[in-house]
Amino acid sequence: MLEISPEKVVHVIFQAREGDVADDELHAFIEALNDDEKAHLTAIAWVGRGAFEPEDYRAAVETAYTEATIPTDQYLMGMPHLAENLEAGLEALGIDVSEVESDFM
Repeated sequence: MLEISPEKVVHVIFQAREGDVADDELHAFIEALNDDEKAHLTAIAWVGRGAFEPEDYRAAVETAYTEATIPTDQYLMGMPHLAENLEAGLEALGIDVSEVESDFM
């Protein structure tokens, strides 16, 4: 299903929560992801935001590929509540990241 590791998604969540302090690092981290990871990260955020239902995740991924018009890092970092959207998306998709999150704390 996911073509991005939960660890990478949690990494983005934690950096997004840090705000301006981690902006440069977060831009670089997202920019360094491969195209599949970027599309899946975007799709997770869209599911969390309610733009797609969890059962439409594949469609969200396809849309992320076809509608990418600006760099993914700029798009996602311009999204209000990125961290919350990613968390909600993971939860809606039934992906438990509690162990991964504890590693970041």
